[in-house]
Amino acid sequence: MITTSNARRSLHAIALAPDAVIFDLAPPLGRRGMNRDSVAAWLGGWDGPIQIDARDVNLTVDGDLAFVSALNRMRGRQGGEDQDMWYRTTMCLRKTSGRWRIVHDHSSVPFYMDGSYRAAVDLKAHWGGAA
Repeated sequence: MITTSNARRSLHAIALAPDAVIFDLAPPLGRRGMNRDSVAAWLGGWDGPIQIDARDVNLTVDGDLAFVSALNRMRGRQGGEDQDMWYRTTMCLRKTSGRWRIVHDHSSVPFYMDGSYRAAVDLKAHWGGAA
């Protein structure tokens, strides 16, 4: 579990390349590198720990490149209300000097294509394939 108190330690443990391309759930559309202070501030907005579980993890390795995809479930309390949502993640890793580093990280939530463009945060993973 990730908590406000262990957020910085958790973030430092991530093998993220300094210039990694990141497309995550929060604006902007994309950036290079992780702003650890922004992530720690976001984590501070939760009422206690956040639990993130990965499901249906697929890993492919070819030489010094690898990619992994997964469905992730994030749970916790925010603003006094329980939060429970699924999202998708795909990461690309490169092995440099014997160490694997994340060079691309993409997380997303599908949206309803009914004209509302509402994020489909109420989906649940059912799988063997798609949510």
